[in-house]
Amino acid sequence: MTDSERSSWRHSLPALAEQLVAVGLGDLDALVECQLPRTSRRIDVLLAGAEPLTRRPAYLVVELKQWSAATVYDEVEKLVRVPGLADPQLHPALQVESYCSYLVDFLSVLWESPDSVHGLAFLHNADRDRIPVVPRTGDPEVDRRRMVCTRDRVAQFHSYLTGRFGPWRDEAVTRRLLDSPVRPSRQLLALTAEEVGSRDHLVLLDEQRAAYELVMRGVRWADRGRRKRVVLVSGGPGSGKSAIALTLLADLAREGRAVAHATGSKAFKKTVQRYARSSPRDPHQRTAPMFHYFLDFMDSPPNSLDVLICDEAHRIRNRSTRGRGADQVVGRAPQIRELIEVAKVPVFLLDDDQVVRPNEVGSVTMIREAAEGLDLDVDFVHLGAQFRCGGSPRYERWVRSLLGLSDSGWRPYRWPGDDGFRVALAESPQQMETLLRGAQERGGSARISAGFCWPWSEKPNGRQLVPDVKIGSWARPWNAAGDHPPSGVPSSSYWATDPRGFDQIGCIYTAQGFEYDYSGVILGEDLVVRNGKLVCQPDKSRDSAIVDRNGRPRGGNTDRLIRNAYKVLLTRGMRGTIIYSVDRETQEFLAHLVPPAQAPRALVAPGVQRVAGEDRSVAGGRGQPSGQAASSANPTAERR
Repeated sequence: MTDSERSSWRHSLPALAEQLVAVGLGDLDALVECQLPRTSRRIDVLLAGAEPLTRRPAYLVVELKQWSAATVYDEVEKLVRVPGLADPQLHPALQVESYCSYLVDFLSVLWESPDSVHGLAFLHNADRDRIPVVPRTGDPEVDRRRMVCTRDRVAQFHSYLTGRFGPWRDEAVTRRLLDSPVRPSRQLLALTAEEVGSRDHLVLLDEQRAAYELVMRGVRWADRGRRKRVVLVSGGPGSGKSAIALTLLADLAREGRAVAHATGSKAFKKTVQRYARSSPRDPHQRTAPMFHYFLDFMDSPPNSLDVLICDEAHRIRNRSTRGRGADQVVGRAPQIRELIEVAKVPVFLLDDDQVVRPNEVGSVTMIREAAEGLDLDVDFVHLGAQFRCGGSPRYERWVRSLLGLSDSGWRPYRWPGDDGFRVALAESPQQMETLLRGAQERGGSARISAGFCWPWSEKPNGRQLVPDVKIGSWARPWNAAGDHPPSGVPSSSYWATDPRGFDQIGCIYTAQGFEYDYSGVILGEDLVVRNGKLVCQPDKSRDSAIVDRNGRPRGGNTDRLIRNAYKVLLTRGMRGTIIYSVDRETQEFLAHLVPPAQAPRALVAPGVQRVAGEDRSVAGGRGQPSGQAASSANPTAERR
């Protein structure tokens, strides 16, 4: 937490408290830094009480801003420019509206009575003529979730508060919210087909929404013949990049735009197409041709698309290639140039830490340089939220430190725990499989993946896959190779999404880009602990993309590629991760960092997430910043 964030809270919370006390609502429950379900994003303040006449539950989501002024950044006033802030900001009215919609989508108690949730942006240092107005929609429910109060409208704010809340504390209303079950979230790809026809289910928050609006602004500018811009969105695993991509695809398709989605992942492309083919909204399979590979645009004319959405752009190659051997055709220009030139608005979504092959060159720096080389400006958005791993940014930091990928220099430290996410160390692959199978049988989704450290028999043995992944007496097959597996086995493209994939071991190429409730990860001999440090052993890898048949690296960045691959595998789980290492010294090292897997707690994450502080817990290195949680009528939590 920065000094500026602490300073902001010291001013904003008292400003809100003053208004509550002024109208006799000093006893109202205020949940400060209230965490949204299954994401790291937090609401500034959520007021909980009861309506004065009906005594029905009433909630007000409050976004606090210290801004004194803002100006329009785009023509439709959804993005604003704020003095002192470099990047465009989502209008706080839309920000708080998205928080309300997200809560209603996930919490059962609010799903049953969505009109109980209102939203308000409180800009206590600004006058209304200094803040752009968001037009009313005409839908009372939506308009009540995007209210704005400035310091010259305090009288109206007081009138709203007294009509909204009775002057008493209703602890039952607060408890009802905190104890509400979290509705099972439909996984991203399962929503894709519906999203192409309707945008009723995915709610974009904060930076996600800002990225979306920058793309839509680019489309409007292109219609007017204005200067072309590149939109670049960077974020870690589970930060919502694909949610942005699919929401854009849905809305632009609905507008009749020439839009395409491109990726470097065969599994991702085929899975999205499969869901699109099965959609009742798309019985004639019109959406399937919208999904492409990066190499598909080698011969496309410039600006032949309105928008090209490049998902997982870290997988961009140096050049596009088609065919093999003597028939191979190589693109005349770098692949990044082909992708930029083919669309009036090229969009790139990526994570620099997910490059796992030597010939993958996509990065924020590379795309910026390519755009500047074409004399194009770049709109850049960094996604800071976490929607995977139980919404636990703490877990991603822990994984980065464990693998030596942290920019802060943290070394591996003991997992401090998180109410929304479980991490455990299995004593054997048998135990891992038993726990995960139990989770799958209880209705969750679970998969086991492993480092690429075993041979791969691509041809089945009769009607069975060959059990290549052998650890002692335990053996399981890799996921099927190709699109024609034995009966009862999903092809590699559907390993992560077909329930039958549980019986095979996934690899980096079938897990990347996907998510499941519970993840089991087997660390192979390519990443081991020696003398207290995690080191790579490329000669133990069987991945022909990064080492030759003699175990010699094919490039100079093999160490980073191996670590990146394990980072991807370790961040696929939505609710929990179980780890096991085949190396004894590594397993013993991990035993000091990770609690042992014990059923049933090892795979039971609570349904409702409370505000979670951050512990300073260290094992052989620097710890993490600590914080203090607060969710009461007398809050002390700090953030901004």
